[in-house]
Amino acid sequence: MQLVRQNDEKAAERQRRQRRQLRHPGPRARAVAAVLLIAALGSACAAGFSDRGGAGRTGDGGGGGGGPVESPSGEPGRAGPGAGAEAVKKADAAAAVKAQALRAVAAKKWKLAKTPLAAPEPPAVKPKIATRKGFEVTGGASLPPVFTNVPTKEKVVFLTIDDGAEKDPELLRMMDELKIPYSAFLSDYVINDNYAYFKKMQARGVSLHNHTLTHPYLPGLSYEEQKREICGQQDKIKKQYGKRPELFRPPYGNYNAGTLRAAKSCGVKAVPLWSSEAFPDHMEWREWDRNLHPGDIVLTHFRGKEDWKGSMPDMIRHVMKTITDKGYAVAKLEDYV
Repeated sequence: MQLVRQNDEKAAERQRRQRRQLRHPGPRARAVAAVLLIAALGSACAAGFSDRGGAGRTGDGGGGGGGPVESPSGEPGRAGPGAGAEAVKKADAAAAVKAQALRAVAAKKWKLAKTPLAAPEPPAVKPKIATRKGFEVTGGASLPPVFTNVPTKEKVVFLTIDDGAEKDPELLRMMDELKIPYSAFLSDYVINDNYAYFKKMQARGVSLHNHTLTHPYLPGLSYEEQKREICGQQDKIKKQYGKRPELFRPPYGNYNAGTLRAAKSCGVKAVPLWSSEAFPDHMEWREWDRNLHPGDIVLTHFRGKEDWKGSMPDMIRHVMKTITDKGYAVAKLEDYV
């Protein structure tokens, strides 16, 4: 019984001390309470800021500390489920308008007849590429496809430039300011005197692809000779530009089964040819209707006034007039293949 009374007295004394501390807290207790209060206020502010669409959010239409957003249900202070996506769409549309306005200025500077049309967004999934009918080789089912057109319903074409003989600095500036995408298919024997030119091109977003070491007529070579031409250029491009290409174009568009086997052996995934060819003063057409079609590949060459009736910028002016007049935009081949 004595032990029970002592325990009761100790418990009562503890309760009296706790009541005194609540009425007159000491320094340590006051510090703990202050920390807890600050944490609570911080959590409340963060929750309110998040609901209003704080920094980095689109709920207030500007990503800042704007006022409450009216939700579809009429509840202020919370963004509707589609508010962020809608703001992104508006921002993208505004950016597209600005980009096209800058392109119009560049078109006047470079004396294009019309402002090039803007290409649509690339497909989320690349289309399946197959060898064009009539372009097959024996045993070609497992080989890289050979094609002149990319399957798409969009009114886009693809501009490709071959070999690398002419290294006109005006072309780099022109295409960069106009934001016209193109792909380069390079032969080492004409680029090895100025690898740096194509390094500048690559830095502007142009993909560099394989057009053999010395531009021979490949079907006239043995398999091993073809392999040296194709795989040797793969190695050269890797050494100079950091990446082995996945696209290859045979010189003159000529190939056989050995060409495709050799190309596949060193990493080539596809062989784009062309539907039409551009010059500074005319177009040459592969198709019977002498016209452009969605997904057509347009060929031209790195050439200058020594070989053509005009410069490379003259060629771009002519081909872009043809493309734009027919209602097409130039898209980036690598976005589709």
